[in-house]
Amino acid sequence: MKQVIIALMAILAISCSQKNTKTGNGNSHEIIVDEVIQSSAYTYVSFIENDTLKWLATSTIDAKAGEKLYFEKSMKMENFHSKELNKDFESILFVDRLTTEPVLAGKMAKSAPGSAKAKAERAIVTIEKSKDELTVADLYSNKDKYANKLVLIKGKVVKYSPSIMNKNWLHIQDGTESGENYDLTVTTLVELKVGDIVTLEGKLALGKDFGYGYVYDVLLEDAVVK
Repeated sequence: MKQVIIALMAILAISCSQKNTKTGNGNSHEIIVDEVIQSSAYTYVSFIENDTLKWLATSTIDAKAGEKLYFEKSMKMENFHSKELNKDFESILFVDRLTTEPVLAGKMAKSAPGSAKAKAERAIVTIEKSKDELTVADLYSNKDKYANKLVLIKGKVVKYSPSIMNKNWLHIQDGTESGENYDLTVTTLVELKVGDIVTLEGKLALGKDFGYGYVYDVLLEDAVVK
């Protein structure tokens, strides 16, 4: 959620010296990081597999060239364009998480440093709302009531990931919560930025499962700014 050109001689040198990707135990894939590009919400990592330069993207981590990392679940996207980096990827893997060791049966792998969850961290937010604008707490505590309906909510953008699956993904908070739920994920075609205070209208979807570990109990879809 890409302005780097890899020098041809560097690629040739790496590919001749070693094969940087292999399959480990089960579905675990081992890579040696070739190059890292950081964006506001994602870390892009290149690696060599079968003498071919490939790319993957994951939530922001502190990855370094030459580091050995592992992943299991991934989703391949063709002809992906990143607006933020102004870079086209002929093919790229979106990876659930990168770990510092392979996942073995009955053992949890350690995530690579800095890896982020889909849920944004809690922000200190105070939002004044109109009587028609729901709160994050309203949506979670009455989610069945609002399921598949258009709802209006005002909040602060605390996380923004552009151009993922042809949509912009953002998280909003308004200082309210229901249980442990204080953060609402939103998809939209509108371009926004972290820190924006916006009123959004969209359809509330429940139990959206995109696979690869990305499951949303509550998701505001195709939101527009009001």
